[in-house]
Amino acid sequence: MVTKTVENAVQAKSEIETLLSQGYSRDDIYILAHDKHRGEDITEALNTGEVGMKEQGLIDSVKNIFQSRGDELRSKLQSLGLSEQEAANYEKELDKGRLVLIANQQQ
Repeated sequence: MVTKTVENAVQAKSEIETLLSQGYSRDDIYILAHDKHRGEDITEALNTGEVGMKEQGLIDSVKNIFQSRGDELRSKLQSLGLSEQEAANYEKELDKGRLVLIANQQQ
C-alpha cells in the first residue's frame, strides 16, 4: 500500500501517473478530500476508484451517512487499510485542504 499527501489535483495527477507505471490500476487508487464535492470532482476527473460499499462494507457505508465528515473520512481511510492512528493523522492533513492518495492493489 502507498499513501501520499498532495496539495492539489495537478500533483495528484502526477502521483497517479507514477503509481500507474508501478503496476497499480486506476481502480486501485483512491483520492480523498475533506470537501466531499472536491473529492468527487477530482476522482471523476482523474478516473480513480471510489471508496464505496465494496471497500467499507454495508454497515460502515450506512453508518457514514449519519457521521460527521471527519468521522466518515477516518472510516474510509481505515477501510482502505490504514490503522486508526494513521487515519487520524491523514484526516488532519485533509483538514488543511490537502488531498490524500491511497494506492492499494486488490489481491
